[in-house]
Amino acid sequence: MGNLSRRETLVLGASGAALVVMWKPAHAGPPEAAAAIAKFTGGKTAQAGKIAIDLPEVAENGSIVPLAVSVAAPMAADDYVSEVLVIAEHNPFPEVVKFNFTPLSGKAEVATRIRLAATQNVTVLAKTSKGAFFTAQKMVKVTVGGCGG
Repeated sequence: MGNLSRRETLVLGASGAALVVMWKPAHAGPPEAAAAIAKFTGGKTAQAGKIAIDLPEVAENGSIVPLAVSVAAPMAADDYVSEVLVIAEHNPFPEVVKFNFTPLSGKAEVATRIRLAATQNVTVLAKTSKGAFFTAQKMVKVTVGGCGG
């Protein structure tokens, strides 16, 4: 590669600066996911455990990934799981779905299909009526599709 003139150097630098200014990430990434978790927990620390996540290790189609969640916690009138939040850290909007429960739900269990933009961690958080938080996480490899392609 030969020496660049001052003009070529300025053009190259300006082009690089324009790319940096115009570039936007294609996904939310962990900072947005962490903010969603902090908002849900009110800044409290969630304890690992009590949550079982049933997700495939490899999803051939990121648009329809089956998910089942169950929380091993009481569902009594004075102590029950009130909310479950599912976070996909690399989705454009990391808050995938939130479920609400009452003691009349009987069990804190749900099953649905979610969309995953890319290979990523899926985090599930559960909030109890007493203000305790539990969490579990699972990595899912997305091979084709997804909301980001």
